[in-house]
Amino acid sequence: MSSTQLTRTNIGDWLRGRVVTYGELAPDSFSDDTPFADLGFTSVYALTLCGDIEDTFGLVVEPTIVWHHPTIRELADALEGLLERR
Repeated sequence: MSSTQLTRTNIGDWLRGRVVTYGELAPDSFSDDTPFADLGFTSVYALTLCGDIEDTFGLVVEPTIVWHHPTIRELADALEGLLERR
């Protein structure tokens, strides 16, 4: 993604795609405010997501970011803030 596309909405859409893929979920079966734990997220998913975040956005984040920001909306906000500061 180019820097002009890195809005909270775009990051949230990207995260939603990861959640759909990891959990084999229908995109309309949850909201951006559904806790990752309620979607069946495990530590393995958190590690995988961190790798995908690094590959896609160039950010190195700890897996605990998923537990500190436990929804798509919260995590997208956190990632947007990290991207703005780099």
